[in-house]
Amino acid sequence: MSAFSLLETINSPADLRRLERKQLPQLATELRAFLIDSVSQTGGHLSSNLGTVELTIALHAVFNTPEDRLVWDVGHQCYAHKILTGRRAGMSHLRMHGGVSGFPKRSESPYDTFGVGHSSTSISAALGMALAAKHKGEARKAIAIIGDGAMSAGMAFEAMNNAGVADADMLVILNDNEMSISPPVGALNNILTRLMSGKTFNAAREGARHMLELAPPLLELARRAEEHVKGMIAPGTLFEEFGFHYFGPIDGHDLDVLIPTLENLKKLKGPKFLHVITKKGQGYKLAEADPILYHGVAKFAPGEGIKAGKSPGKLTYTQVFGDWLCDMAKADGRLIGITPAMREGSGLVRFAEAFPDRYYDVGIAEQHAVTFAAGLACEGLKPVVAIYSTFLQRAYDQLIHDVALQNLPVVFAVDRGGLVGADGPTHHGTFDLSFVTCIPNMVVMTPADEAECRAMLSTAFALDCPSMVRYPRGGGSGSVPATTLDTLPLGKGEIRRHGKGVALLAFGSLLAPALAAGDELDATVANMRFVKPIDAELIVQLAGNHSLLVSIEENAVIGGAGSEIERVLGERGIRMPLLRLGLPDRFIDHGEQGQLLAELGLDKDGIVRAVRAHVNTQQSG
Repeated sequence: MSAFSLLETINSPADLRRLERKQLPQLATELRAFLIDSVSQTGGHLSSNLGTVELTIALHAVFNTPEDRLVWDVGHQCYAHKILTGRRAGMSHLRMHGGVSGFPKRSESPYDTFGVGHSSTSISAALGMALAAKHKGEARKAIAIIGDGAMSAGMAFEAMNNAGVADADMLVILNDNEMSISPPVGALNNILTRLMSGKTFNAAREGARHMLELAPPLLELARRAEEHVKGMIAPGTLFEEFGFHYFGPIDGHDLDVLIPTLENLKKLKGPKFLHVITKKGQGYKLAEADPILYHGVAKFAPGEGIKAGKSPGKLTYTQVFGDWLCDMAKADGRLIGITPAMREGSGLVRFAEAFPDRYYDVGIAEQHAVTFAAGLACEGLKPVVAIYSTFLQRAYDQLIHDVALQNLPVVFAVDRGGLVGADGPTHHGTFDLSFVTCIPNMVVMTPADEAECRAMLSTAFALDCPSMVRYPRGGGSGSVPATTLDTLPLGKGEIRRHGKGVALLAFGSLLAPALAAGDELDATVANMRFVKPIDAELIVQLAGNHSLLVSIEENAVIGGAGSEIERVLGERGIRMPLLRLGLPDRFIDHGEQGQLLAELGLDKDGIVRAVRAHVNTQQSG
């Protein structure tokens, strides 16, 4: 008999809704076991998904999906949803090229109602869907599921502010996985919430409030049972002020509480807010003990858990940044490190421990992070903002208006520049060179390897203007950075290989395949280093003694580094062929980084093919 005998009968939420209520706990057990087994073989997000098994089952059991719209915030917690909506077999190729996406994706399934990957969008999207249903005279429901971390973003509150006065028939579910419920308080809250979500209580809401005021021992019991009573008083008041009817908190792992509560809330009109408490890693002791370690995982043996590598291996760019940050902080007391909720991902763990008074995690609030840094810089400090490329997109106005316009010396250490692999188009850093280079006062650097990354970070820190050091996910060529804080000459590239006929001008980590291609083509290869200020002198020099220039970048070809080379040539009236290689004008799907680069012609063989095809076209023309 299969270990997933009940789960294997579920090919759609309609199948789930045909089950008896008493069968659902077994389904939850099998679903959680399947998640552990599946993710251990493919890698992916684990602890967040284990925490939402019961909630996912309850939502699909109560609501008529896909007619009713479920909008998952971020999507780190959508695996159970995907399994229950006909994609169980596809989980064996999760996040692989051509396989199931790690995030909700509209083109993948009608049950994925909104494409996500970045946080704090669910309430806005669900509000749009709710009001669309109202305008069209449709009775469908709209449900946003958002985490407590995502609630720290201003966008979530902007949406709440709008929803509370828009007469929207929608439900916001706060999946709070930062607090566990002790039995006494949990039981009390479960009872109260189930009562409060019923018709009778809702119809006499004000009267019920009066009754509770007459029962102070009940409230006092709750206060004594849990010191903070998180969500019982203060959050409820906050969300009520926004115009939502607040319910909770309730135990998000108790189907006997979840389902009746959701059934009651389904019948109520207007904006509703349900506070659900879950535990990251629920049901897998290793993930429960260290949910951060098990947030995003590579392949592992479930019985053994994640094992530390036998050897450290080569440094990643993220580690290079983390080491540099600590070293520069020792050398200069003005340095302040800032992250928008990505301490681990951005390499700030050691810095946070060594310099707690100079470390700021501002939460999922990228706009605030950038303007906060600007304020620090106004007062003579030297802020370093560690941020992923795609997350910087969310603070574009602040980058322009609050930092660059005032020419403030803020260093942007931009991780995940270029293709990131399995996380796909929501996380590929494919536009940063285009959207940052056009901003006045900005200096833009692209390190070719780990050693150059450290030197560029020191260069950026020494500048009295805003700057960006943009580096890729993972490791590079394996070059060992120096332990010094030496800088590079501003706006100067270097020739790494002398050849003839063709000159390859490489930006960032694509220098490595460019050098390999240069060997096969006998081409000159330049490590350009700076996108802005670009080394115009070097470009003019190469144009004077070569018949073809080729720009190579892991960025959108539109508006990227190649455009800067073209501008230099045009401004000087130099007429010569320029072949621009980069990312095409489309969103790139998920897959292994090397595989994607090869398909896009940005590996050694692709560069050689493109150059030879261009030369042949020139000659035949």
